[in-house]
Amino acid sequence: MTYWWFVVVVGVFSWVLTAALRRYALAHSIIDIPIARSSHTVPTPRGGGVAIVVAFLLALPLLAWGQVVSMPVLLAVGGAGALIAIIGFMDDHGHIAARWRLAGHFVASAWALYWLGGLPEVSVFGFAANLGWVGSVLAAFYLVWMLNLYNFMDGIDGIASVEAICACLGMCLLYGVSGHAGLVWLPMTLTMAVAGFLFWNFPPARIFMGDAGSGFLGIVLGVLSLQAAWVSSPLLWAWLILLGVFIVDATFTLIRRLVRGDKVYEAHRSHAYQFASRRFGRHLPVTLAVAGLNLFWLLPVALCVVLLGLDGALGAVIAYVPLVLLAIKYHAGELEKADTAKEGA
Repeated sequence: MTYWWFVVVVGVFSWVLTAALRRYALAHSIIDIPIARSSHTVPTPRGGGVAIVVAFLLALPLLAWGQVVSMPVLLAVGGAGALIAIIGFMDDHGHIAARWRLAGHFVASAWALYWLGGLPEVSVFGFAANLGWVGSVLAAFYLVWMLNLYNFMDGIDGIASVEAICACLGMCLLYGVSGHAGLVWLPMTLTMAVAGFLFWNFPPARIFMGDAGSGFLGIVLGVLSLQAAWVSSPLLWAWLILLGVFIVDATFTLIRRLVRGDKVYEAHRSHAYQFASRRFGRHLPVTLAVAGLNLFWLLPVALCVVLLGLDGALGAVIAYVPLVLLAIKYHAGELEKADTAKEGA
């Protein structure tokens, strides 16, 4: 039985639900008002990411019923994603103390790892690393960082959606050419759920994603990468390479702010993509640049890892070096006066 028609329905449903959420947000004044640290200047409805969450989660039982997704994977992805979405939704509509949010993030990560079976043996620079329970702890921190960095990187129109679509479609291609076509259904379904939302979020955005959507995307992508690790170590590295734009910008920015002694839990506009959007004066060039980097740089490197035998860790280093240089060029993690000084120069 083919499910291609089904993923199209997921996209249409997400598109319709996003439109309904936009109407609801406008009617009830659920609006993101620009402040000094915002990257937008026009009051815009928020919370549209709920459409991604609902469309994807409703699809999971049907995919499991059709036996294209195993029950443990369904429970891992669906349970962790739903919990993160609930936490994000509550934070979007009120405030949850950072310590309780973080606790919830680790609970969701532990839930996913339980059903996945932890972290499998991973090849790192030619050495097989089987870390046992230590690997599971590291994997939990990895998932927590993935969902938080996705939240941090969802700061300009369309960027989080474009990154998710590029990574998922890239992995669908890699799954297909490497003989693991059975793995395409979850990333393809997520692609369509995000695409329906992106219609309304593409620059200039008519609705924002919100924490419920961005955190959900981060942990689902993280869980999908760990699912791939159980099939093949190169496939895990391929996920990490394709998500490189977000991983490098968020991690480089965090490290710089930590070294400087900033309060990293406070809102800021010092990611490279935020400096870049202010330099260009628009969000669209930066969002399109992210798509270009994925298509013309990261995907070819990932293909070399999966098809040509390039060591995954070495491939990640090769992929990340230009991204680090871009992060430096666009002042990632620097004080926000950096772009002001540039403009006055």
